[in-house]
Amino acid sequence: MAVELQRCTVLGPRVRRVLLEVYADVRAPLLHEPNYRVAAFAERLDGHAAAPGFVLVLGHDGGAPVGYAYGNTVGPGDRYWRRMAEPLPDGFTDEPVLAVREIGVRAPWRGTGVARRIHDALLAGRAEGRAALMVNPLAGGGKVQRLYEGWGYRPFNSQRASEVSPELVVMIRSAAVG
Repeated sequence: MAVELQRCTVLGPRVRRVLLEVYADVRAPLLHEPNYRVAAFAERLDGHAAAPGFVLVLGHDGGAPVGYAYGNTVGPGDRYWRRMAEPLPDGFTDEPVLAVREIGVRAPWRGTGVARRIHDALLAGRAEGRAALMVNPLAGGGKVQRLYEGWGYRPFNSQRASEVSPELVVMIRSAAVG
């Protein structure tokens, strides 16, 4: 599979439409859950796209969108940190972090390395020294969290991103790719 990667720092209308289409396909089994509905995702996406340091990577195979990852910079005092279940160590939020907000790959491209390529392209060239993401520990029977651990992420806290979301494991790693 010759997947080409497209990096965007602005969420234009066409790219937004493509991303929502891929999201709906990737999350189809969960779209009945309030937190996974396309409208809820679109609202979160728009907020993240307006935040500092927004970046999106879309993967295309033969012109067809197959996956995505996006994130933005979070700094000291950001509500991202204030919702943690356990207190953070002193100084933990002093430096900005790339919050990887969402990663998704359509079923035919799962297990091919496409998700990792998209992820690494998202982190490439970032000024932040660390990247963080949240994962439902039950996703894929724990397989998704183990995948992220294989990419160098380590659990360090938990949080409930919203009232309707499950308890998520917060993971962190160096933002350096390689």
